[in-house]
Amino acid sequence: MLQPQGEFGQMDGVVMRDLVRQGDVSALELVTAAIGRIEAQNESLNAVALPLFEFGLATAADPALPHGPFTGVPFLFKDAGACYGGLPQYLGSGLLRSMGWTAPADTVLGSRFRDCGFVVVGKTNLPEFGVQATTEPLAFGPTANPWDITRSAGGSSGGAAAAVAAGLVPIAHASDIGGSIRMPAAWCGVVGLKPSRGRTSTAPIVDPNMVEHVITRTVRDTAEVLEAVAGPAPGDPYTLAQSEHGFLDALEGNPAPLRIGLLTSVDASFVTVATECVQAAEETGRLLESLGHTVQSAGPRHLFDDAFVEHTFASTAREFKRMLDNLAAAVGRPLTPSDVEPFSWALAEAGAAISDETYSASQTWERAYTSQVTSWWNDDYDLLLTPAVSELAPLLGELVPLPTDPLAILGRYRQIWAFAAPFNVTGQPAISLPTGQSADGLPIGIQLVASLGREDLLIEVAAQLERATPFPTVVAR
Repeated sequence: MLQPQGEFGQMDGVVMRDLVRQGDVSALELVTAAIGRIEAQNESLNAVALPLFEFGLATAADPALPHGPFTGVPFLFKDAGACYGGLPQYLGSGLLRSMGWTAPADTVLGSRFRDCGFVVVGKTNLPEFGVQATTEPLAFGPTANPWDITRSAGGSSGGAAAAVAAGLVPIAHASDIGGSIRMPAAWCGVVGLKPSRGRTSTAPIVDPNMVEHVITRTVRDTAEVLEAVAGPAPGDPYTLAQSEHGFLDALEGNPAPLRIGLLTSVDASFVTVATECVQAAEETGRLLESLGHTVQSAGPRHLFDDAFVEHTFASTAREFKRMLDNLAAAVGRPLTPSDVEPFSWALAEAGAAISDETYSASQTWERAYTSQVTSWWNDDYDLLLTPAVSELAPLLGELVPLPTDPLAILGRYRQIWAFAAPFNVTGQPAISLPTGQSADGLPIGIQLVASLGREDLLIEVAAQLERATPFPTVVAR
């Protein structure tokens, strides 16, 4: 039966897809309804930075719309990474917007999203170049958290998380280089899977810590998209063999009893974990025990400490400087401080001061760190359970860098990223699930981490948790 238009925003992508397949609704009706939701809510949320309504309507009405696993489902790209050729791509940058920058061609993942049959209706907001823990770019304005519009939606995939949480679309593209899928998902009460390094192609981007996937409201949407887009592309520097375990099969399975480590603190002395975030992880641990698993206080040693901060900053700052140099080459002139935000300029300056020897030493350290941390999963543990983020969603403005001392905010960012960033270095899959809620009604995410290539196990346990304690659907606003 055809669903009332007002209910489309409550549906996940699988339900929408099935309605189109059954002929109960057309792609054009779904897309028109999604545009209506964006027009009604985006003024207060600012989740969609670049509306592409005419493009979406034309795509939905085109008889050549691909017949894929999500034909007709409205979709949003993050304005960085995966893209269709010819669409604007600004990366949260006022400079690129002023130049009318466009993507030269489909990326690999963009092409796979196209083949899925998704209908793109816009691009979501992000911090400039995706390097801040909040989505408050100077050029595009702040994205508000749908649960409380005075609070941050997180970064860098904050626009994607806010859009999905508010029901603008059921599924939105996202990327993660230090927690940028999982942290916004945790603050906005949605599902955010960071796949293993090499599970999805990021070409033409080759950063070893960056992966791309989607943010959703249901585990099955996450699994279905991964099933559709996973796999290497020719020339990818990091690849994984096809999983021996089906992602879709994992949705219906009840995993054998697992041994799960629970970790709610890290070694870095400057990191304080909010009590409610600890409690949410502990409560999820008790739920997992009631489902037949063994949960013990345990985790990798030295997961996040001063050495991690030192070496990953050296790598990150140096690589960000190279990114800005590449941008300068692309625009055809040297960049100046007026071209980018103060935080971006300061981070690039810090990268320029890092010597070749220091950068090389940090890269070597990261490889040794990866070997040490990942060995924990070989020592009788199947999963690690942690808070997804160490604090609740802060007020908008709290995480904006000071123009006079932009890098002073890094201490706060590192606290936020403490449980997430390690697994970008190791390349392991990790998922944020909205299993908790604060006394003030804000969502709290927990994180599950598996060994490299075991997204199927994360999906299996996530689906089990979702059945046991249904996740929030759409924020009532």
